[in-house]
Amino acid sequence: MTNGGTLRPEDYEEPQCLLCGMPKAGEPVQAIPQQRIREKLDEYMSRRDYAGVERHLRYWLEEAKANRDLRGELMVVNEMVGHYRKMGDRENALRCGDAALKLLEALEFEDNLSAATTFVNVATARNAFGENETALPLFRKARAIYEASPHTSPDLLGGLYNNMALTCTALGRYEDAMALYDLAMEKMAAVPGGALEQAITCLNRADTLTARDGAEQTEQSVRELLDQAWDLLRDPTVPRDGYYAFVCEKCAPAFGYYGYFLAADTLEREAKEIYERT
Repeated sequence: MTNGGTLRPEDYEEPQCLLCGMPKAGEPVQAIPQQRIREKLDEYMSRRDYAGVERHLRYWLEEAKANRDLRGELMVVNEMVGHYRKMGDRENALRCGDAALKLLEALEFEDNLSAATTFVNVATARNAFGENETALPLFRKARAIYEASPHTSPDLLGGLYNNMALTCTALGRYEDAMALYDLAMEKMAAVPGGALEQAITCLNRADTLTARDGAEQTEQSVRELLDQAWDLLRDPTVPRDGYYAFVCEKCAPAFGYYGYFLAADTLEREAKEIYERT
């Protein structure tokens, strides 16, 4: 149900039967409405209605399968990877990640930008659940595609570098991680609203320094990075919207871990206020 109370078909209809109404061989594929699906997904996410997110994605996954829309299926499965990662659901996140990679093969998309985005998404999920040895090769594939294409936007590269650095840190490849953080900061400086991603990078860099050199040796450097992250989060040009709330929630534990309790409380309070308004 939308904010205005209007029901849409995916809110109440069962997915199309897999045995009836399906396009026959030779008939045109019936593509699912990807833009409308993303808009509805954003609406659920802005309210933190995670049950609604899963119901919405499952509905459209079955519709895509029923209509033999492999591109639509890839889009939905990619969204499911991210959803299950955020929910901490290891089994489903990794399962959907494997399904996404198989869809790339079926579509023969393994060398284009869609493939790179999928590689980053699946690799990020694998990193989140400790599968770093298999995550790094996927990041490398994505990097090769992104860096070779003139159509890759800076935010995609920034996200790749930041997430790849986390995997390098987990594998003890600290110098590789630090170089990637530098690239992430550079790319996100060119993105409107990129201050939020830069703040996340600063906090990630603090974790990498601590892992490499120990807490005592890096205390001053970590404080400087946390101060920089805080200034970026307070950037007045950044919209105080649902994504800002999400980033606040993501960053608050890091500030608390390093003893910035007031900053952590402020971020958690602001995120709560934004979610309550929406």
